[in-house]
Amino acid sequence: MWERLGFYLMVGILYLYIIDTERGGLGMSNASAGEIYGTYMAFVYFTPFLGGMIADKFLGFRRSVFIGGILMAAGYFSLGVRSLPFFFLGLVLLCLGNGFFKPNISAMVGNLYAADDSRRDAGFNIFYMGINIGATISALLAAPLRNLWSFNAAFIAAGVGLVVGTGILVFNWKKLAVADIRSEANEDDFGMKQVVTTILLPAAVFGVVGYFIGQKLPFVVNSIGPITFAFIIGMVPIMAYFAMLVKKAGPEERPGLAALIPVYIAGGAFFMILHLSGGLMTVFAEHNTDRQAEWIPKATDFYAQKAMPSYFGNAGADLARPDERTLVVVDGETESMFGARILTESAAAGLTGDPDLGLTLGNVSTVAKDERFFENKVFADELVKISSAKDAHGVATTSVKVVPEDAESSGSGVLTKVIDGNIVPVIPVSKGTFDGVYRNTTADTPTLAPGKYVRLVNAEMITGLLNPVFVVLLTPLVVMFFAWRSKKGKPITTARKIFYGMVITAVSLGVVVVGATMGQDGAAKTAMAWLALYYLVITVGELCLSPMGLSLVTKLAPKRLVGLMMGGWFLSTSIGNKLSGFISGLQPTAQMFTILAVAILGVAAFLYALLPRLDSAIKKYGA
Repeated sequence: MWERLGFYLMVGILYLYIIDTERGGLGMSNASAGEIYGTYMAFVYFTPFLGGMIADKFLGFRRSVFIGGILMAAGYFSLGVRSLPFFFLGLVLLCLGNGFFKPNISAMVGNLYAADDSRRDAGFNIFYMGINIGATISALLAAPLRNLWSFNAAFIAAGVGLVVGTGILVFNWKKLAVADIRSEANEDDFGMKQVVTTILLPAAVFGVVGYFIGQKLPFVVNSIGPITFAFIIGMVPIMAYFAMLVKKAGPEERPGLAALIPVYIAGGAFFMILHLSGGLMTVFAEHNTDRQAEWIPKATDFYAQKAMPSYFGNAGADLARPDERTLVVVDGETESMFGARILTESAAAGLTGDPDLGLTLGNVSTVAKDERFFENKVFADELVKISSAKDAHGVATTSVKVVPEDAESSGSGVLTKVIDGNIVPVIPVSKGTFDGVYRNTTADTPTLAPGKYVRLVNAEMITGLLNPVFVVLLTPLVVMFFAWRSKKGKPITTARKIFYGMVITAVSLGVVVVGATMGQDGAAKTAMAWLALYYLVITVGELCLSPMGLSLVTKLAPKRLVGLMMGGWFLSTSIGNKLSGFISGLQPTAQMFTILAVAILGVAAFLYALLPRLDSAIKKYGA
């Protein structure tokens, strides 16, 4: 539960942290965020393949889970520091830690019960419930932490959760010895050495070569980027290996192995869409969705995010705008520094020294607790480095950092102004941002009182909370439906369930197409109801498809290749996740969602054409 809490908290706010320019984020471009998010999600799902083999052959399950917990906690604590080196270090540690943790905690749950133990299913139900509880709590925890403090505080909280979870493991170390059972060695098994020499090494060589080639090809640099290109090239020898494995298999093994290929394709395509939640859907929710939430009770006001200036750029004329006195027009660099919560001494002096502005950089105690996230640290001018550049897609970005990163600040405070007798936080904005706030207003547009804000639902409360809640609510209904069909003598085969899952996934994208069209592709806000309906529909698709994938791998693969073919499932998910990151770096338009829906329908059509063969193979192996 604690590990899933950390993971879903991370996925919920990682993309926002990378692109944010108003709440202390890193201020990178959307395209860069897509590359980072996709690469992280790809490797976080690939490393469990290796981690499971290392645990089974060398470390054992308890030690592997312990190492994974410590590495992930260290990763989250690294993300708790606003620093690019610590940011990338944190992502690497999380990928490594997840590799040791994810496959082995599941194996331990299975090993707690004998194969014929009636409590086994109940144990996995409790385990599955813990996963969804962790996923649900993650959004409920991330939102107030970053609303009141910062992104970094939310990451630190995830690290604390991993420490608690790892502590529970250590406390029950002896009790869990019965679950630390390694599989018996079999000379026919596909071993670690074979994995490295026939899969990993060729993939690494192809990937490195692909990266350097991609840097030299203008169409790659200006489209998918060299990192994504390298990942795709690195996957070529892996896909070729699995194709040859099927071709060279004997007549008894070939039908089962061949049946897994379309299952892999379906799984990769599905997770490509599902994991848009942390990327493209998060961008859609953050920028294009009407997130007004005046219905949030005052008692839980920490769940109401305060709307920053960028929110009003595509808002309707009926939405109240900030009092103009609470916004100060500055140059672009000062706006970027304030958004990063870093000010140079000269910028701070310029803002507070102008008598016409009447600004003060006061102690955080002068403002309300829920306004203290406005606090800026002040550094000597020579310590603050501001760089502007255009990414491969021509989007200009400005990054702000302190060099060296452990430099001491010369002060800190919240930029305030006395308005109508009250001390009110003030936000420095560029002329373009200022004009955007009031662009769509009319004479009837209301104005907020100084110190008052439009209250919003955090984007991660939409993209991170709805799916696990719907999983819990809909699982019994989906199970009952399939049971009802079986009772009537019309059971739905496993292959057809996967097919239905893909069709339903395409329908969910159609829902977003309608929502994006009504919002004129970001020119206006889209109602939250469209995203809620999207998650309702795609969760039904998930429940039809996702549970079937891993189950089919264990049943269709020969015993000597189960570990390897399980790795194939993780690899297909990894490829889907990388593509999800690339797609997330694009714009969330109706055209984009239409293309995705058509692509998923194409996969569904491919599965439909193969249904007779898949059903035959599944029946042959008793799956």
